[in-house]
Amino acid sequence: MAQEPDGQELDRQFTGITEAALDALRERIGIRIEDTLEPWCYEATRDNIRHYAHGIGDDNPLWCDPDYAARTQYGGIIAPPSFLFACDRIISGYVGGLPGVHAMWAGADFNWHRPIRRNDALHTEAWLKDLIPHETQFSGLAIQQIYHVDFYNQQGDLLCAADSWCFRTDRDIARERGTKYQAVKEKPPHVYSDAELIEIYRHYAQEEIRGARPRYFEDVSVGDKLPTMVKGPMTVTGFIAYAQGWGGLYIRANKLAWDQQRKHPGLGIKNRFGIPDCPERVHWEAEFARTVGTPDAYDYGPERFSWLTHHATNWMGDDGFLRRAEAQIRRHNPVGDVLFIGGEITRKHQQDGENLVEISQRAENQDGELSIHGTATIALPSRG
Repeated sequence: MAQEPDGQELDRQFTGITEAALDALRERIGIRIEDTLEPWCYEATRDNIRHYAHGIGDDNPLWCDPDYAARTQYGGIIAPPSFLFACDRIISGYVGGLPGVHAMWAGADFNWHRPIRRNDALHTEAWLKDLIPHETQFSGLAIQQIYHVDFYNQQGDLLCAADSWCFRTDRDIARERGTKYQAVKEKPPHVYSDAELIEIYRHYAQEEIRGARPRYFEDVSVGDKLPTMVKGPMTVTGFIAYAQGWGGLYIRANKLAWDQQRKHPGLGIKNRFGIPDCPERVHWEAEFARTVGTPDAYDYGPERFSWLTHHATNWMGDDGFLRRAEAQIRRHNPVGDVLFIGGEITRKHQQDGENLVEISQRAENQDGELSIHGTATIALPSRG
């Protein structure tokens, strides 16, 4: 039992946040990162685009059907905006420093400049932008670790400039003293009735992809509501589907897993068989998820951010362009949760020759609890 600064004993399994480790990490702020894990996707190939889109449950033909996409302004398929998560590990939550301290992806701010076209070859530049301490219900002290990433195509054109952040949390404090999910942990799991599932699946049956019908700037007004989009009920299968398209952070097999853990020993956390395995298994292994203080296996943060961009691109149609999306995660979505994503137009304006619409988005689970909220800025075509 370790003695903590507050004088209380804590059953320690992992390393906590220390000032020495924070000081070492602060030395990296503003310095370009040269040595990172290779991305899941170097190129936006037809298959890579489709796998990512299907991983978030998005069947928009603009990303998935070359014949359809050939008839659009792009002349071929393009990638959904959030595909960039598959093209860089840092934007997706690969963090340096603070060994043994859990990382939970918690939000991002993307600013797109150009579409991601089929067969674009992408490269990035990234650096640690800031470290911000927070006091939380989940784990007491948590460190918000913010990175900046610029994405370029093979011509050197800037496709997107983005910030993303993780919260670094003390696993032991979250497990032993965290109060955020106490009520969730104490109640029995909800078993869905057929009638409940029919009501949820009704949203899927009615989901509209605007597609080739332009949504004109003149035809929308402040206060207009976007259709509600559903995601879930959450399953581990769904989380794995996202990992297939996105690639994950530390998912490796056999020799490659051994080599990764040899180079980064903190990534090899022993499972119940005594075998070192990656911390990413919180997304499919309930036992380990509870060890870090969450109620069950839960969804990926970049996955949930991508659901908000899916909500926006369904609404805007082929002739719209998602300029910006910013979102902040407020709680985990454990297995069994359902999300209802809503949106409302909050502003219309013209800037630099574009007709811009700003949308506020909010996603709540089946109990009305806020899961993620954000804003999107969309350039729409004009009737003029």
